[in-house]
Amino acid sequence: MNDIAGKDKVGLYELFVELFHADFKGRLSLGILGNHLLNCAGLHAAARGFGMSRINEINYTWVLSRLVIEMNRFPLKNERFYISTWVEDVYRLFTNRNYTVYDADRNVMGYVRSVWAMIDMDSRKPVDLISLYGDKLTSYICKDEPCPIEGPTRFRLKEQVEPECVCMPKYSDIDINGHFNSIKYIEHILDLFPVEFHDRHEVRRFEIAYQSEGRSGDELYFYRHPCAASENEYAVEVKKNGAELLCRALVKFAGD
Repeated sequence: MNDIAGKDKVGLYELFVELFHADFKGRLSLGILGNHLLNCAGLHAAARGFGMSRINEINYTWVLSRLVIEMNRFPLKNERFYISTWVEDVYRLFTNRNYTVYDADRNVMGYVRSVWAMIDMDSRKPVDLISLYGDKLTSYICKDEPCPIEGPTRFRLKEQVEPECVCMPKYSDIDINGHFNSIKYIEHILDLFPVEFHDRHEVRRFEIAYQSEGRSGDELYFYRHPCAASENEYAVEVKKNGAELLCRALVKFAGD
């Protein structure tokens, strides 16, 4: 996966939906799309001097804080598509990165907003991006690209509910940092809905806010509650050992 646009402010990446990346309806799964988004972010940052390998040398790492995916449709099996990404803003402790997902004819299939922080790998505390990088990072800010979806919103379960499921992180859930992988949260949350529900519905908007880090040995409690605003909208919370909040998600479906 190469940056077709070179080293301009906006990176553009060509992708293909392999059969094993499609769900049972033949659409690119949301988890795989999430991985593509993270890979594009990594390639875009690396080509411009602030990628993961470079900052790991000084004991820092990027962490995903917020992710909002809003899709009109998902790429289908054997379909070629593109993802563009750019930095919208840089603040002292976090940066906003946006994306557009296109089909092969450059028709927009969806937009994505994300918020990232750089942290010290020992203290797990955020790093001051302006002091560390200054113009080296802010020079890549792009205000010209449209991303006409609502950014991260504030939401939470309004009443106490019983956990939908409780699980222990397995081998395939743990990332290189020893934490529950951020995309695995998305997959486990979508697994709260049965196959029959997914057969009649399609995700239109998925919003997730990461609060803390889960590890191997933790018990993860998944709580789900329908939102009053729409019968096809659900709020989800994931808590470690039933107490410490790890993440919140808001999922909006289209369908009957």
